[in-house]
Amino acid sequence: MGEVLITLTVNDHRYSSEVSPSLRLLDLLRDTLGFTSVKEGCSEGECGACTVLMNGKAVTSCTIMAFQADGSEIVTVEGLEKRGELEPIKRAFIENDAVQCGFCTPGMIISAKALLDKNATPTEEDVRRALEGNLCRCTGYIPIIKAVLNAAERMGEHAKQPS
Repeated sequence: MGEVLITLTVNDHRYSSEVSPSLRLLDLLRDTLGFTSVKEGCSEGECGACTVLMNGKAVTSCTIMAFQADGSEIVTVEGLEKRGELEPIKRAFIENDAVQCGFCTPGMIISAKALLDKNATPTEEDVRRALEGNLCRCTGYIPIIKAVLNAAERMGEHAKQPS
């Protein structure tokens, strides 16, 4: 089978590309389009380092073929930063010492964003469930859980402020 023409929106920019049927979404995002926050870890969907939002849902981009994302809306950490949506989460991660080596951080942030989009006031258990597909070898998870809960508070306070 030859190359397939796909069109997708990544971080509010539309891209069209001819892709091999064997090209993973991870490789398209990172190697072709240059979104380096998308990391390759396990290549099996087990570590969460390559997590992106696809049509609003957190997915591991190493387990999705690029052609399967045709017509989709993809958001990476770069997109969250551009939209200003990263700031409260990033600040919470920094202030709660949830970043050590940083390899897992983009995937953790995307998973946290997916949770907070659905649930503005998550419990600790909600956060644990949302992050269960993301592995971290440095922090022991407690700072990350605290950071997500703190980000929820920050985002809630920001939403209450008059414009």
